[in-house]
Amino acid sequence: MLNVYLIIFKYFTNKTGTMKTILSIAIMTIGLASCGGNNTKSNVEAPGAEKDSKSKILEVGADLLQNKGPLKKINAYLDGFHFYNGNINAQMEAHHYVSQLNEDMYQAIMYDGNGEDAKIMGVEYIVSERLFKTLPEEEKKLWHSHHHEVKSGTLIAPGIPEVAEHELMEKLVSTYGKIIHTWHTDQDRNVPLGAPQIMMGFTKEGQLKPALLSARDKRFNISSAERKKNREDIAMPNVDPMANAWEKGEVRQIVITNKADSAMQKHQGPPSPAN
Repeated sequence: MLNVYLIIFKYFTNKTGTMKTILSIAIMTIGLASCGGNNTKSNVEAPGAEKDSKSKILEVGADLLQNKGPLKKINAYLDGFHFYNGNINAQMEAHHYVSQLNEDMYQAIMYDGNGEDAKIMGVEYIVSERLFKTLPEEEKKLWHSHHHEVKSGTLIAPGIPEVAEHELMEKLVSTYGKIIHTWHTDQDRNVPLGAPQIMMGFTKEGQLKPALLSARDKRFNISSAERKKNREDIAMPNVDPMANAWEKGEVRQIVITNKADSAMQKHQGPPSPAN
């Protein structure tokens, strides 16, 4: 999270130029550095024996000696809600750990909690409005807009000052996301069973189950209603009509099949010969 705090620091330096404001933000940053984590347990316990001493020693050694380049770029944490494409009643909370590749693309690892026991549920790719417009029409049906998640206050960035969160939401409101869940812990599956699934985001009030939202807000000691009010000044983007295809009955989902890979012609090299 350090990169986020450095950005906040630089932002306020440019905006105010006053040492008093910079000092206030720095103090808030230090106080908030440990907030927003370890308050949401994983939905399931993974089966298996407890780590033995050899595994623990190897783990410590790898942690000290190996470079984890891509993980160092994860510098933002978002919390929001998704549902299975084609089944809006199957809803869950998702914890996104995000790295920004450039001004047009982000990538996120998604967990079912924010503690050390959290399970990786899947990934989300996030693109700008400019980049989304370049996608093929059929591809766009796999993506959802973030306009409602931002404007409704249900998407939050725990642990950073509200003014910084507001700036982040201004950037995200016009973006689009493609989510694939690989471990369905919301269904109490303690191992990654079944096919990966495409997820969608909410687009209107009344779609997200109130119990899910209130439980999340209580854990983080925040009010989504207050977040919504605070974001009223964020301009509503013009949403591409090809996104959120589920609203028009255009559902796309992943299934396990014995057919050859549908994208095989895009891959390098010939297909493997049959045994």
